[in-house]
Amino acid sequence: MEYWSGGKRRFSNRAFHCSAAPTSRSSMEIREKIVDLMALHNSPMTHHMTRNLQLLLYLSLACEAAAANWPQFRGPQASGVDSSAPAPIHWDIDKGQNVLWRAPIPGLAHSSPILWGDRVYVATAVAPGKAKLKVGLYGDIEPAGNEGPQQWRLLALDKATGKVAWNTLGHEGPPRSQRHPKASHCNVTPATDGRRIVTIFGSEGLFCVDMAGKLMWHKDLGPMDSGYYQVPSAQWGFASSPVLHEDKVVVVCDVQKDSFIAVYALLDGKQLWRTPRTDVPSWATPTIVAVGTQKEVLVNGWHHIGAYDFATGKEIWNLDGGGDIPVPTPVVAYGLAYFTSAHGQFRPMRAIRLEAQGNITPADPGQTNAAIVWAHARRGNYMQTPIVVGENLYACVDNGVLTCFDAKSGAVRYSERLGNGSEGFTSSPVSDGRHLFFASETGHVYVVPADGKFSIAATNTLNETCMASPALSGGTLYYRTRDQVVAIGGLEAR
Repeated sequence: MEYWSGGKRRFSNRAFHCSAAPTSRSSMEIREKIVDLMALHNSPMTHHMTRNLQLLLYLSLACEAAAANWPQFRGPQASGVDSSAPAPIHWDIDKGQNVLWRAPIPGLAHSSPILWGDRVYVATAVAPGKAKLKVGLYGDIEPAGNEGPQQWRLLALDKATGKVAWNTLGHEGPPRSQRHPKASHCNVTPATDGRRIVTIFGSEGLFCVDMAGKLMWHKDLGPMDSGYYQVPSAQWGFASSPVLHEDKVVVVCDVQKDSFIAVYALLDGKQLWRTPRTDVPSWATPTIVAVGTQKEVLVNGWHHIGAYDFATGKEIWNLDGGGDIPVPTPVVAYGLAYFTSAHGQFRPMRAIRLEAQGNITPADPGQTNAAIVWAHARRGNYMQTPIVVGENLYACVDNGVLTCFDAKSGAVRYSERLGNGSEGFTSSPVSDGRHLFFASETGHVYVVPADGKFSIAATNTLNETCMASPALSGGTLYYRTRDQVVAIGGLEAR
């Protein structure tokens, strides 16, 4: 937590203590099974189960309790889904109902938490005082202004308790670009493969640390000047997150000048290939998908939506047209890649065959062709990445209008509003396969059944603003709010 001393700016590296129960749901389950085993030990059936068999059963239960990793923005392949266990649909932050722990996080950041093993990782940008944040539905384009030096940090939290395991300083100094009043100087979500963690601290570069928080290498990517393409002085902050695959780091840097997509070696940061892009600034994270025998990198945009060969950087297909402020990340299901963007004349939602080749641009964003299976010219998302659960694709606009599509045909099952229309929605949804969780910027979480029929199963509050997309693992939701990370799970989630 930052503090002032003797008129000079100082930063403390001390740990931030959590304020809730230190027990995860997984460990609770194990303890309950142990109790069952102890009861069995005292029963007449004990002679049918040896000590070794009891031990094997306990180890099996422990393995089952190890929840899935959530290694990047929106989890594996940006799907936003972990259906291994149900998450609670009701909680109460003040009373601690289904709240496993709360961990204070210094600074201001919209970077989402990621999970690997028994750790939660979260990035932040720290400066003296409390940074201003303006949420809501408004159209200001001017940046927040000069805010002085920042400390970009990466923290590891214990997944069971929220206690800080380590807190690494990545970079300190004045930002090389400004941010939007609704954004932060740390919008990028880290990515990990369980051996290394990478993140982009805006214009300060691409950073890699090991799992103990030791800085391994740093790569200067140049000025990440992201903002409104029609007003170059309107700097809004960089937000495209890196992804990892086969010991390689993929980054998409669509900025005001010299945009590119590149791949670096995870071991040492060596550039393996770099392909120029001709598009406006975008904030979308790339998605990697297997298509036949090759791997492709899917990239959202306005003039340069498309796919690249993961091995060489060669463009495979391209598409022009859509919203002129591309933010959502491509998602994949049923052999299709779903792309959406908004702002300007169009906000399309499109399903594109993974086998697409060449220029697949139609005459109108609402039209289809051999590569575009279905399309809606004005039903797409602005901020949120859509999500596929079961046979349906769910997409929520920034004003809270939620549309459910048949993922294969594009048929609209419903289009209904979350909230009263006064809240903004930036955080992308996640799902446990049973319900969808949509968080508004003011911290209201709307829980919607994932059955293709609209209803609101519950409405909860996080008690703080929420801009970051949550992580989900084994029935526990990890929300990063204005000042903390909150783990929401419990007995109800089983």
